[in-house]
Amino acid sequence: MPDTTSSSAEQIRAQHLRIVQLKADYWYQVRRLTWHCLLAWFCPTFLLIFFARELSTLRLFGWPLSFYMAAQGLIIMYVLIVAYYVIAMREYDKILKGVHADGT
Repeated sequence: MPDTTSSSAEQIRAQHLRIVQLKADYWYQVRRLTWHCLLAWFCPTFLLIFFARELSTLRLFGWPLSFYMAAQGLIIMYVLIVAYYVIAMREYDKILKGVHADGT
């Protein structure tokens, strides 16, 4: 007669290890997304300030490009970064919740 207790314990252990691995993958994806968003925020902000004099020779709608980006362009980009982060995190959360709902 097979020992169902050890088989059951092995299944529970395997399921637990799978959930732990999925959570680790989830947090890896979250950290990666956060770093990408921070990079998308830092680079244009830093570059705009660093190259402001050179960018002031370019015109957009009659205004110097550096002024336009500081006044409106970067704000729009920041909102887009936040929107991208929210959409991506919802997807990651759905995947993780689906894993917990399945029980696998």
